Amino acid sequence: MKIGVTQLIVPRDWSVIEFIDKAAAAGYEAVELACRDAGDLTPDTPASALAEIADKARDAGIELNSMVHGHSRSQANLLAAGAPQEFGIERTKKALEQAKKLGIHCTLHTLGTLSPDIPYGEAYANGVQALRELAPTAEELDVSIAVEFVWNGFLFSPREMREFLDDVGSPAIGFYFDPGNMAVFQYPQHWVRELRGHLKRVHCKDWKGRALNGAWHPLLEGAVDFDAVMRELRTANYDDALISEVSLAMASLEDTAAAIRQIMTMGK
Repeated sequence: MKIGVTQLIVPRDWSVIEFIDKAAAAGYEAVELACRDAGDLTPDTPASALAEIADKARDAGIELNSMVHGHSRSQANLLAAGAPQEFGIERTKKALEQAKKLGIHCTLHTLGTLSPDIPYGEAYANGVQALRELAPTAEELDVSIAVEFVWNGFLFSPREMREFLDDVGSPAIGFYFDPGNMAVFQYPQHWVRELRGHLKRVHCKDWKGRALNGAWHPLLEGAVDFDAVMRELRTANYDDALISEVSLAMASLEDTAAAIRQIMTMGK
């Protein structure tokens, strides 16, 4: 496994190049980039700028490990029908192409949000339909889409997430595991066991408490049983990055890197 960190936790005014520099200085081996509507990584960033990012990462000894689809969230919704879904599919295809140019083979997608006018069953069908439409592009580019559970009112159990991905039916569409997100309601290690055949990437966050009285904590200071999580990840033969999503307001890049190194020794 390797130590990673996501761009989601650093200030928006950091450029991608600055983020890579600081991640390397703090001892990380891999980074997750964020593709947004504005900034130096969008679905429309020119190839020359992408090449500069890739060159910088290579020179810094940093792997570009994954990318977040963080763009156009107010307009795109794969759980809806019609224009929001069509726009979301179009922008996701462009982002997948950007990831390919960067040498990134996995992207994180949160699908969208439920609303009062989208019944749950329709949202489920819409999500499956959208990912089936995206799957050929992901397969052709060798850039997977990993769906993360993010408190958006959708796919609240590991069994339902597995059945959803089974219904999509593509090896390029999988699961992005974040133990902190599951710890609010359930036991994160159960998600790994249920979804081991779909596992693509892993975030590292820690949580203590329940939904109404809990809070995020620095790694190893919350309630996530990382020993049990790592045991399940090893059983699932996961050998990719553990990517920090710990806020800089909570712990420094260096302190979180040290905690991930400790987590990587667990579960044996």
